[in-house]
Amino acid sequence: MFGCIVAGRLVQTNLQQVDVNKYVFELPDAHNINHIVVFLLGTIPFDAGYAATVHLLWPNKSWQILGALSNDKPSAIFRLKSTLSPEEAANIPSINAELGISIEPIQAVEQQLQLMGQQQQPGAGNNALVASASQGQQQMSVQAAQQFAERTLQSLFDFAMSFATRLDASMGGLGSGAAVQVLPVKAFEEWYASFLRKVQRGDPSTGLQ
Repeated sequence: MFGCIVAGRLVQTNLQQVDVNKYVFELPDAHNINHIVVFLLGTIPFDAGYAATVHLLWPNKSWQILGALSNDKPSAIFRLKSTLSPEEAANIPSINAELGISIEPIQAVEQQLQLMGQQQQPGAGNNALVASASQGQQQMSVQAAQQFAERTLQSLFDFAMSFATRLDASMGGLGSGAAVQVLPVKAFEEWYASFLRKVQRGDPSTGLQ
């Protein structure tokens, strides 16, 4: 149902269900991860009235919300380095982290996002000009990252769906009674290999120029 891509690595397929509507990706060498893209595969959308929150868990820390996914926003890019203080980022050893995804009612998701936004508001007393310039640069960086993520995920989605096969509920033993589409892992591997070749030869279609 979910996938994730760490820049410079293969598409991860090691999703584990740890509870009802709760899933986890293991992130090896997480201290080396700058950005991660999390996306809904599209074959099994959320039920009406539901979305998902995305969380990060460092060892010896509590779960920290990063953002959310929904049928209207099926993909998102997150910066993991920003979840650590400069001191932690400089001294942290090689460790693994966990990326958690929790499917919840949309109202609960919106409440958590609102609380996250309140906690991230900058403190008062900062120089207005410096704050404005910083926010402008940050906004440009976020927009560029979002555009890159959207182009990359659209390319991945279009390529992967060309391999999709339709599976009847009677064949898969699914209780929903509806047919679903199945994507082979090979599709993601072939897309990643093709994307990496484009990056290596400086193809502008990757959006990295």
